[in-house]
Amino acid sequence: MKKFLSLGCGTLALIGIAVFVVIALLVGVTTYNRLVSLEEGVDSAWSQVENVYQRRADLIPNLVETVKGARDFERETLEAVVEARAKVGQTKIQAGGGVPSPEQLQQFEQVQSGLSSALSRLLVVVERYPELKSTENFRDLQSQLEGTENRIAVERRRFNEVAQGYNAAIRRFPAVLLSGMLGFEKKPYFQATAGADQPPAVKF
Repeated sequence: MKKFLSLGCGTLALIGIAVFVVIALLVGVTTYNRLVSLEEGVDSAWSQVENVYQRRADLIPNLVETVKGARDFERETLEAVVEARAKVGQTKIQAGGGVPSPEQLQQFEQVQSGLSSALSRLLVVVERYPELKSTENFRDLQSQLEGTENRIAVERRRFNEVAQGYNAAIRRFPAVLLSGMLGFEKKPYFQATAGADQPPAVKF
């Protein structure tokens, strides 16, 4: 009888360990899959941010060419826009794709902010050129730039929201036990810069 009870206790212990291992594996797999989905969401949101910034950069050559047609237009202002756009093109985000590191994001924001400032100065100077403002081509470009600035604001906000959800998830239990070991790291946020709350193309 004692032998039977001893055997039964040993079997129960093994079953208990097996059940614990299975539950731990299920929790681990579920947590891992959830974190992968959240991280993919952050990467997707970052891609949209890059897309809207690229759209703005693509519009600038047409804007510059249109403005060049204005007689005696301030060359320094145009050169500042061209130079700022060139810096944007030279700023490289990590080669592997995905969301940049905090340092890379800060550099990205700096050059984009420089381009925003240059565009803002350009569009303010244009106020002195009514004949330029009245051309259909310029009005179309102005409208597209204004729309792009609004899209940039929307996508930056969406990226921050998605990144916040991901960052919160990797710190919650039980994910916090696995996230570090599995390589899930905190994502950086866009930070508001001076004047970033106002799109450049606002006063026309």
